[in-house]
Amino acid sequence: MANIPCPMRWYGDYETGEKFILGSVKIDEKEILEFANKYDPQLFHVDKEAANESLYGGLIASGWHTGSLMMRLLAENFLGESSMGSPGLQELSWFAPVRPGDTLTLHVEILSKRLSKSKPDRGFLTCRNDLVNQHDAVVMRTVPLMMIALRS
Repeated sequence: MANIPCPMRWYGDYETGEKFILGSVKIDEKEILEFANKYDPQLFHVDKEAANESLYGGLIASGWHTGSLMMRLLAENFLGESSMGSPGLQELSWFAPVRPGDTLTLHVEILSKRLSKSKPDRGFLTCRNDLVNQHDAVVMRTVPLMMIALRS
C-alpha cells in the first residue's frame, strides 16, 4: 500500500486493486462548531448541551464537514494535474459519528478503470474512499467515478 503523498500520476499509471493511504487530519471542537454554525446548524452539531441529550450523546461533526475533510486529503495527496473532476458518486455513506479529537485517515482503493468511449484524452477510475478514525472504524465512504487524463 502506498503511503502519502501519492506522486503525480496519469490514467495509465493506476492499476485496479491498488491501495493508498492519503494522510490524516485531526478534528477539533472549534472546527466542528464553526462549520456547523455556517453550513449545518443542527443542534447536535452546534449546541454541546443539546448534543449530550441527543441520540449521539455528544457533539458530532456534520457529515458534510467530514466530506470536506475527505476532499481536502484527496486534493492535497492524490488529485493533481491529471484530475479532470468527477461526474458523480456511486455511493456516499456515513457509518459512525465524528467527534472532537478524532483523527481521520483516508484509505483509497482503485476498484476499476476504463477508457472513455467518447473522449480519447481521458479514462475513468472507480475508487473506494474510506475515511477511518483512530479506532479503525470507517466513518465515511464514497465511491466516486473520477475522470483522469491520459499522459499526452
